[in-house]
Amino acid sequence: MTSQDLDAFAAWVEDLMRERGYDIDSPRGGGKSRIADEAGVHRAAVTRLLQRQSMPDLETTRRLARVLGVPVRDMLIRSGRLTAEELADPQAYLTSPHPPGADIGRRPTLEEVADLLGVPADRREMFVRVVEQFLPTDTESAAQGLASFSSSADRSAD
Repeated sequence: MTSQDLDAFAAWVEDLMRERGYDIDSPRGGGKSRIADEAGVHRAAVTRLLQRQSMPDLETTRRLARVLGVPVRDMLIRSGRLTAEELADPQAYLTSPHPPGADIGRRPTLEEVADLLGVPADRREMFVRVVEQFLPTDTESAAQGLASFSSSADRSAD
């Protein structure tokens, strides 16, 4: 990370803070303390970022994103920690052109989600099993995911 990267990220975060009504410019405005309190982070972390001394850690970045109303994905990309390519945007799948006859309104299968997230092929079966544990069992999509998992498990057993 270069000082230019830190400066650009800090300037972006400053603009967001000002747009959201945090008085970060006056010494007694309380904006730095207020955002730190609302985010549940140390005021020093906010101060170090605004003074271009250091990049906040991942948890602080996540909490600031929540308070500032921006996706964590945007914070990570703007901070230079990850590139857009490294952090695939699941929304791109939903808005990308689909082949004729594709069921656009349907939920993606767990295998498709694994592909979107970059789960290696040799770990997809485990990914599907773990994720299925957290899906509601009373929906058709959960039953469809289970059927899909069963058929893939049958194929892998052959």
